[in-house]
Amino acid sequence: MEKTADVIIIGGGIIGTSIAAFLSEKITGTVVLLEKGLLGEGSTSRCAGGIRCQFTTPINIQFSLLSLKIFKNFEKLFRVDPEFHPSGYLFLASTNEEFEGLKAGAKLQRSYGIDVDTLSPEEIKVRWPFLNTGDLAGGTFGSEDGYAGPYEVLQGYVKKARERGVKIYEECEVIEILTRGGKIEGIKTIHGDTISSPVVVDAAGPYAGIVAEMAGVSIPISPLKRQLFTTAPFEKLPEEIPLTIDLHVGWYIRREGKGFLISGPQSEDYGFSLDTDFAGQIFAATHAMQRIPILENATITNSWGGLYAITPDNHAIIGFHPDLQGFLIAGGFSGHGFQHSPATGIVATELIVNGTASTLDIQALSVERFEKGMLNREILTAFRD
Repeated sequence: MEKTADVIIIGGGIIGTSIAAFLSEKITGTVVLLEKGLLGEGSTSRCAGGIRCQFTTPINIQFSLLSLKIFKNFEKLFRVDPEFHPSGYLFLASTNEEFEGLKAGAKLQRSYGIDVDTLSPEEIKVRWPFLNTGDLAGGTFGSEDGYAGPYEVLQGYVKKARERGVKIYEECEVIEILTRGGKIEGIKTIHGDTISSPVVVDAAGPYAGIVAEMAGVSIPISPLKRQLFTTAPFEKLPEEIPLTIDLHVGWYIRREGKGFLISGPQSEDYGFSLDTDFAGQIFAATHAMQRIPILENATITNSWGGLYAITPDNHAIIGFHPDLQGFLIAGGFSGHGFQHSPATGIVATELIVNGTASTLDIQALSVERFEKGMLNREILTAFRD
């Protein structure tokens, strides 16, 4: 293993590998990526792969637009098909307050050139007659939104990074971050190796807070359990349906092969448990049948638990920590890490190489915002996909 590196990335999920891939094109020095398990086996392997521009803060919209541009050209850039399905995103509102929030969000999105339809319950029923719309106040639909394959995208990043010389080590947990005089000096691994470096990137997903503690700083990133379920093949619905979100209950559904992927509840208990439970299956099935009645004939065949990396305002933290020179945070995406991974790779590379991000203004994502009380405010409660 290398004794020195110009940059060390901690975390081999979608964010860490994206940074490695984009950084490898802009840096001539040594980049080392360390993953405590296997690449992508954490949150990346357990995410739904959603990609959308329907956010209600400028910074998230800007990250989505930049990322969508990369996803549309992903196969050309990374020589891996991301399996992007532009099925659209359909947000459903059950209350007038929720619908007003959706309409305000759509107005903001249109100001960025995003094509979003504001729909009445009657219009929703005409376009997707299999939906129960009797309790709805309205909805919005973004036709360019959709979903892609997390595994495929991860492999694209890893392929690019390795081809460009990034040293990637799996099953190599970092157990200590070395600092001196307010500066990063390197890391120690569980195998006893020490690597000196002036830059360490914390891309550890739900474990980012623990990594930061090893560096002697604190960041407000916590793990939150989520559950997902899949069904057996079910052909009584169209081959392609929008990724459909019921805002009122925090439930969503999309195609997964010939069956469906259905969300379970988000646990209010913060922690690292990945187990699913029967109550989660009841939640998923009940809301599926309520919103799409014909799904009473579907069968749930598989389930898994995963972890979101949550911040107090459901927005990422990206930037160097002000109290520790060389410690770059890229985490806390609150359910949006996969879809914002291309933009994150780009801006993190700019921060490392140039000291500042030029493609996007990322001040809204600084870690200092929490102490300054400058939190990002979603018009609606942030939806995690």
